[in-house]
Amino acid sequence: MIRLYHCIDARSFRPLWALEEVGVAYELHLLPFPPRVLSRAYLDINPLGTIPAFFDGETEMTESSAIVEYVAVRYGAGQLAVATDHPEFGRYLNYLHFGEATLTFPQTLVLRYTRLEPHDRRQPQVAEDYRKWFLARLRGVERALAGRDWLCADRFTGADISVGYALLLAQSLGLSEAFPEPVAAYWTRLQGREGFQRARDAQARAATEAGIGPTFRAS
Repeated sequence: MIRLYHCIDARSFRPLWALEEVGVAYELHLLPFPPRVLSRAYLDINPLGTIPAFFDGETEMTESSAIVEYVAVRYGAGQLAVATDHPEFGRYLNYLHFGEATLTFPQTLVLRYTRLEPHDRRQPQVAEDYRKWFLARLRGVERALAGRDWLCADRFTGADISVGYALLLAQSLGLSEAFPEPVAAYWTRLQGREGFQRARDAQARAATEAGIGPTFRAS
């Protein structure tokens, strides 16, 4: 049985969404954020203390976009992946990694310096600089969507999950109001996916059962 360790709306939402898209069975273990502080026993599972942690038999993984690709190839029957001989295989890989390396990274600085640090250590200027950086990088998404509903191969793929999570995090951080129109429309399409909605429902049920509230609180 696949096991996924997850925090509400954290990077681990990527593999959760992928699992729901392909319909494979899994166990979801919801933790308070950040688990390395609030759930110290988790360090026995993942010594880094980061989210996600993903287990499938002997396979152990901690990188969210890599887990999406693993689920796509191992369980998706071609549903989420793009074949190596497809003309847009390189484009698929690019946006699969773009979601994390290019889009999520600047948001982590916004998150840290507006919500995670104690009030006396928060840095509004740093947060604003990285907010602008993130929004500027959305130009890459806007350009990729020109004449398309999805990022590559004329269908929904794991690349859309990777980039889509970055848009979910942006919404959690109050950045979505600045989305350019094509990106806002794309975000609406992503939220309309049954797999996305099932992942949100699974997360909500687990949160209720565990008594865990929102991960990214405005304070």
